[in-house]
Amino acid sequence: MQIPNDWTFKNLEVAKGFDAHVKATLPWYDLATGAVAHVARHYLHNKGLIYDIGASTGNIGRALADVIASREATLIAIDDSDAMAEKYDAPGKLVIADAMVYPYEEFDVAVCMLVMMFLPPVSRKRWLQDLCQKMKPGGVVILLDKCEGPPGYLSTVMHRLTIAGKVSTGIKSDEIIAKELSLSGIQRPIPYSFVQNAVPNAHEFFRFGEFAGWVITRPE
Repeated sequence: MQIPNDWTFKNLEVAKGFDAHVKATLPWYDLATGAVAHVARHYLHNKGLIYDIGASTGNIGRALADVIASREATLIAIDDSDAMAEKYDAPGKLVIADAMVYPYEEFDVAVCMLVMMFLPPVSRKRWLQDLCQKMKPGGVVILLDKCEGPPGYLSTVMHRLTIAGKVSTGIKSDEIIAKELSLSGIQRPIPYSFVQNAVPNAHEFFRFGEFAGWVITRPE
């Protein structure tokens, strides 16, 4: 896949090569997708509603396809890229929209995987808080994203672990550098303690290098 000078998911070439690219640059991607699906199925009721926010080609929908069918649940996938929408291959309804202004209904499950780092920093805390207000009692928001490093030398260690993961898949170093530079000003990792400070009942369930995942619940 040709890396654009300024990274965008609205590029058709990016959309065509997205699945192979994300698995090469994030070797834990399939594992994390499975973990997210595992958590989601514990909170998705019969005839429940699940949002896949920033759905890309539909990895979450595919991972949950059997559960969605057997429980007669509704999946609404949201993405703002027409190019990515052309490659969407999963159950449910795909809506091309800006996730930050979409009129969410009360839901059982919302998945936000590798999305927050692309949202405007000035707005994302309030957006996450508002999203959680739409969560039904007993529901869940599952968030997985790239974070700023912890204080001190450990930040360097975590950054190098992320790079080492990319190298382990055989991706060329010049491609790693090109992608990092293309993300300048476009990808803004969330602060290290962002989720815990933004919402209550957030519990970390995944971490690899600079990437981490949280389960945010609402008591019944």
